[in-house]
Amino acid sequence: MAEVRSLSPNRYIALGSEHMVAQAFWVVSFAVCTAIGAQLEIPHLPVPYTFQTLAVILAGGLLGSRNGFLSMMLYLGLGLVGMPVFAGGGFGLARLLGPTGGYLLSFPVAAFVVGSLVSSQPAVVSSKSILAYVWTLGAMIAGLLVVFAMGTLQLNIVYFHNWTLAFQSGFLIFSPWDVLKLVAATTICRELRRR
Repeated sequence: MAEVRSLSPNRYIALGSEHMVAQAFWVVSFAVCTAIGAQLEIPHLPVPYTFQTLAVILAGGLLGSRNGFLSMMLYLGLGLVGMPVFAGGGFGLARLLGPTGGYLLSFPVAAFVVGSLVSSQPAVVSSKSILAYVWTLGAMIAGLLVVFAMGTLQLNIVYFHNWTLAFQSGFLIFSPWDVLKLVAATTICRELRRR
């Protein structure tokens, strides 16, 4: 007798679903969340404080490497075609080539790294909740390091032309702020992945 597949609407939007509709929904949703996070900013020159990176590392942790990457590519694509999705309502190629462009261009890479690390968690780690939390936190830290490294690199090339100033203004200044985002992202990711 053939197995009857569930027709529950939940399977079409469940976060971990392999259904194409669910995956597309979450890829678009995280691109939109990143755009919203960009508008929640504290102005600071040359790089504002935003909630974008929270959405980026969550996309990798919850969607996996491929869909996290695709979500962030969609986000960048929306900005390239003129949607005001970057910080301060910015958009266009000039924003990607400017001082903050390295941060934006790092988003797909960071999501991919986080997704790859979270999904490669060893079985021995997943059986211990504290170790699983630490593993996920490490994956999120790796993703943020990708963002900071690529952001600082472009900030130096385009804006400062001085590695010390670029490192201070583009990397070190964000550390305390991002600790809160790391803890929040790790906690959210662990809770949702457990379900």
